Amino acid sequence: MSDLIHLLPDTVANQIAAGEVIQRPASVIKELVENAVDAGATTINVLVVDAGRTSIQVIDNGSGMSETDARLAFERHATSKIRKADDLFDLHTMGFRGEALPSIAAVAQVELTTRSADDEIGTRLTIAASKVMSHEPASCPVGSNFKVENIFYNVPARRKFLKSNATELNNILTAFERIVLVYPDISFTLHSNGSELMNVKQGSLRQRICDVYGHRFNQDILPVEVETALCRLTGFVGKPEAARRRGAHQFFFVNGRFMKHAYFHKAVLNAYERLIPEGTQVPYFLYFEVAPADIDVNIHPTKTEIKFENEQAIWQILSAAVKEAIGKFCDVPTIDFDTEGRPDIPVFNPTQDSPHVPKVSFNPSYNPFTSGSSPRHTSSASGSRPQQDWTALYEAAFAEKKAPEEVQFFDEPVSANALLQEKSPAHYQYKGRYIMTAVKSGLMIIDQYRASVRIMFERYMAQVTDHTAVPQRVLFPEAVQFSPAEAALLRQMLPDLTNMGFELSDLGGGSFAVNAMPAGVDGDPIALVRNIIADAAEHETTTSAQGSSLDGVHTTLSLTLARNTAVPHGQVLSNEEMETIVNQLFSCSNVNYTPDGRAILCILPQHDIEQLLG
Repeated sequence: MSDLIHLLPDTVANQIAAGEVIQRPASVIKELVENAVDAGATTINVLVVDAGRTSIQVIDNGSGMSETDARLAFERHATSKIRKADDLFDLHTMGFRGEALPSIAAVAQVELTTRSADDEIGTRLTIAASKVMSHEPASCPVGSNFKVENIFYNVPARRKFLKSNATELNNILTAFERIVLVYPDISFTLHSNGSELMNVKQGSLRQRICDVYGHRFNQDILPVEVETALCRLTGFVGKPEAARRRGAHQFFFVNGRFMKHAYFHKAVLNAYERLIPEGTQVPYFLYFEVAPADIDVNIHPTKTEIKFENEQAIWQILSAAVKEAIGKFCDVPTIDFDTEGRPDIPVFNPTQDSPHVPKVSFNPSYNPFTSGSSPRHTSSASGSRPQQDWTALYEAAFAEKKAPEEVQFFDEPVSANALLQEKSPAHYQYKGRYIMTAVKSGLMIIDQYRASVRIMFERYMAQVTDHTAVPQRVLFPEAVQFSPAEAALLRQMLPDLTNMGFELSDLGGGSFAVNAMPAGVDGDPIALVRNIIADAAEHETTTSAQGSSLDGVHTTLSLTLARNTAVPHGQVLSNEEMETIVNQLFSCSNVNYTPDGRAILCILPQHDIEQLLG
């Protein structure tokens, strides 16, 4: 029998390893920019074409590389960051595995131009699919210039599954922001197809946050700073009034490395308990400095999962620090207690006679188990304890429990139309939330808000499809500022927003002016536009292929508008208004569920009502 096991060629092994490290163009930018940071660069410029599909270029003014180092850097597990296994527990750099450059060169065409300060002339190296195509001297400034073209050109399956340009650009911006927020002492620029998306200068951390996410953050964040024997914690947390239902910017960084940590996230939310509405979140930018030996970052290739040796203690430090920041910098309104009927507490006066000690009278012969006894001295009949029939109070506890009622829905339009014809013309509103109406089979209960969401959703979907929306100009245009990632997403959605009746003007620098809103839509235009963008980013409606992405954008826009214009819980409705909602609901394509899958109505059957009252 011939041998079956054999070694894979280096090119195949590199492509397999690249699948873990290089997942999309954003991964290339992350690795190259982190290498530039480790090289001591003070200026880093990133240029992408077609969201990185065609070209990615990272230029830095770091230490650069010699001719030998430039060639050796593309060998697997070749690194200048560590030398022995013990160095894994004393990491002070972003990279250390020596896998990034070989992985990039395995799936793309790479051109490196670099020069160190000790060399008079630089080196230009060209590699394609792990093969060195050319290696020659070149004239260049000190630093490195990486140009990565045609990513996944030799792995067609990986290239085919790349998302749309808008989605990949959003991923690039997300990865870029995570690095920019850590190094305020480095200047960064990001260009896409020749347009500048981000340009941040050296400055303080607070200034860097405002440069990335807008100057409104300067008024919404509170500083956090605490230093203990276990860790040093700095950064900013949002004020309670800055809480948002979606789209809050939340970041944890450990020793300059972005991480995701649900346990620490809960610690921050616990500090805001009963300070923000339920279901909302606050922004935070928190930076941990921990001894490298106390954490393990070598868990996942993306290095976003980090284990802590003293996780519970750091959780308590984090929670206490956030609570201290909120209590120290937030003005807590004083509570004006009602003093009416408050007992007067006399002030001690040594010149007056000492107060009399109160005396307690009791009946020593009182026995609670004797029906004729009384706790007072007088044993009159009025002082006797009333008799209670305790058996009647427990009858309900031992009564047979009925099975829970099942909600009835209607799947076929014929059944819904038949039900609509047999409903009662009179309706009743219960607690400002539910519309109750009698039908032949029992009592129908409709959630007025969810029914209105379904009605308005289908109306807006028809408007965006037929381009029949009517814009209504606002009296005074209002400006709203977005982060680079949100601004890129908004530019992608502008045609659909225009079809729905919005009119927005791009003012540059991530700022937009809201000039018109869809007719019939009330409320804060800035909050409405922010909710639309937050919904689109949260549900990742543009992460599919370009054809299906458009449907996702339409759905998100229509659902967000429907939620903002629906009849809210608590609004009192007349019988005519309730009749209109019921009729419009049963004319929808789905009367059972809202677009996000929540039940709209149910029916309490007639025979169950009779059994309850039988």
